[in-house]
This record gives sequence, structure tokens and C-alpha cells, in this order.
Amino acid sequence: MTDAPLHLLKMAVGVADLGELRRIRAARQKERGGSWVYTRNHPRRAEEVLAGGSIYWVIRGQIRVRQGVTGFHSERDDNGRAYCLIEVDPELVPTLLRPWRPFQGWRYLTPADAPPDAPMGPGGIAAMPERMLAELRALGLL
Repeated sequence: MTDAPLHLLKMAVGVADLGELRRIRAARQKERGGSWVYTRNHPRRAEEVLAGGSIYWVIRGQIRVRQGVTGFHSERDDNGRAYCLIEVDPELVPTLLRPWRPFQGWRYLTPADAPPDAPMGPGGIAAMPERMLAELRALGLL
């Protein structure tokens, strides 16, 4: 195992922006009584992820936000098919934007590829309106 934690990367399919992901995750937490992400495959390197890793969300082609991973639970559905619940911290932490191509399922994300957290506060990127962020991306400034 390395000193730096391994991370997971997942597409937020159909999600338009960070605000929408916040609403979806909050509604699911209220509905389920916990915060987790469903996936078919249990990560083989789960121990490395549990050493302080996060799940990073790709929204419209950009890594935008992360949630700390707190556990993994392997389960079986009524038909006997295995699946995994990735238990995550309910807090969504905005990151600096990083472009990422579409993929299915989830992927491992190395610490070197993980974007840093976005500066918070009035002047931070996390406080910028989605429209302004889109404009800055279109100009190649983000």
C-alpha cells in the first residue's frame, strides 16, 4: 500500500451542475437514511481507498467535486447478483476543474491525477456561478 490514498472516479450521468448533484445526493440520503453510491463491482483495492480516499464526480466532462469514502459493503440482490455499496461522507467538496472523458462504471484515480480542493470563500472558484464557469472554460481559462 502507498502513503497516499487511492481514489475512485464516477460519472454523474444526467447531472447538469454541482447544485443539481447536491440536490440529488441530499434527496437520496434523506430517502435511504445514509449516504452511499451503488455499483456492481466491489473495488479490489478497497483498502487503499479506505486509507483516506474519495470518490470524485465527473459532471459534464469535468471533475467538479468529491466525497470522502468511509466504507464498502458487498451485498446480493433478490436474484443473487452481487453489488457493492460505497459508503460516502455526505459533504460534497468542490475541486478545481479537471477535464475527463466519459467512461462507464467507476475508475481508480491516482493522487497525482486528483484535482485539489477548490478555494472556498467569496473569491473561490466554488462560489462562481455555473454560467461564469462555463464561459471561462470556453475561453480556455479553466
